[in-house]
Amino acid sequence: MVLLLGAALFSAWAQVPNEGLANSIIAARQRNAALMQQYSWNCRIEVLSNGSVEDTRIDQCLYGPNNQIQRTVLNDSGAPLPHGFLRRRIAERRRDDLEKYLKDILTLLDKYTLPTAGAVINFVSNSPLPAPGPTGDLQFTGGSVVQPGDTLSIWIYGPTRAVRKMTIVTTDSEGNQVNATATFRALSSGLNYLQYATVDIPAKNLSIQVHNYDYLNQNN
Repeated sequence: MVLLLGAALFSAWAQVPNEGLANSIIAARQRNAALMQQYSWNCRIEVLSNGSVEDTRIDQCLYGPNNQIQRTVLNDSGAPLPHGFLRRRIAERRRDDLEKYLKDILTLLDKYTLPTAGAVINFVSNSPLPAPGPTGDLQFTGGSVVQPGDTLSIWIYGPTRAVRKMTIVTTDSEGNQVNATATFRALSSGLNYLQYATVDIPAKNLSIQVHNYDYLNQNN
């Protein structure tokens, strides 16, 4: 039955020109981008260093007037700073460095996962039409999508054109390899958003867990 379903889906998709498919995916992403700007949401971020939790924070997120995501820290339960001037100063510097690095990683993740990501749209537009899987997912895989040398795989659900999953291998601003897996969820309103992401930076022994939730439409 699964093979028959996969064959039927492929037969149906094979009749759709890749240009038309790409255009419909782009249109869906544009609608999703416009819808997302109506929402605020919470983002829980957990930073693990060498397998131990170093920081956990919750941000409230929404789009600002410049169409950029604005983050307001609601709660930050980082490790307490040690006593002693020198130890405290070293810990403060590490915390500041980690905060800057975390911001850079989240910005990097946004370049792949937000529906406004132009490089991803171009990638889908220029990719050959893949055969759908048994569940109707279309898997696009390619390299040098957002930055030179990266690798991106993206699974798009054919009937709705919504992204379901991404796997990313890229590099940070220091040239360290970054491995990320992202899964998406759709709300009844049609909004498709990044629900969970795991980002690993082996060279730094860092792992970052991202969970977006509690999406609220500001227009209601």
